[in-house]
Order: sequence, then C-alpha cells, then structure tokens
Amino acid sequence: MKKVQKGHVTLKWYIVDAADKEALPIAGEELHALLEKPVLKGIPLLVLGNKSDLPEKLSVDQLIDALNLKGVTDRETSCYGISAKEETNLDAVLQWLISKKK
Repeated sequence: MKKVQKGHVTLKWYIVDAADKEALPIAGEELHALLEKPVLKGIPLLVLGNKSDLPEKLSVDQLIDALNLKGVTDRETSCYGISAKEETNLDAVLQWLISKKK
C-alpha cells in the first residue's frame, strides 16, 4: 500500500495484479489487515487492478468481489482497472487523485 500526503490530504492506494486470480485472496486479506490499523482510519482508499490489458484479467466488479471491497464501509473506496503497460485508465485515476485534493 502506498501512502501519499500533501498538506492535510492523505490518500492510500493498493495495487493488485488483476490477472493473478490465485494471489487475490491473499491480497484481500492483507488489504483488510492494513485497513484495521488505527492510523489509516477514514483515509480514502484507491484500489488499482493492474494488467487490464490481459484477456484473463478480472473486471472491476470481479475485483471488488474478490477483495471484498463492499465490506469496507468506514472510508471512501474506489476501484479502477488499469494497464501500466498500455497506460489505460490512468487519466481516470489522476482525476480521482485530483478530486481528493479539494
């Protein structure tokens, strides 16, 4: 999980391999364990499913289910499918980050 802080704005983002279905249960457990830390309480969470360019990748809805993101109710949570290789959806991620600055 990556922490970004500027002034009074703090964000967390968590990147998973959306094509590695076997690793997602562990990634979900680790994410939820991190979110239980008091220092992270209420901080917005951005989950990025990388490798959206691969045919075997999970959709965003499937990632939300696999990581049990609907169970995260104590903070704003967003999930995007991205491809770092193809630069897919990076503009949407940047817009999300910019919107949190306000």
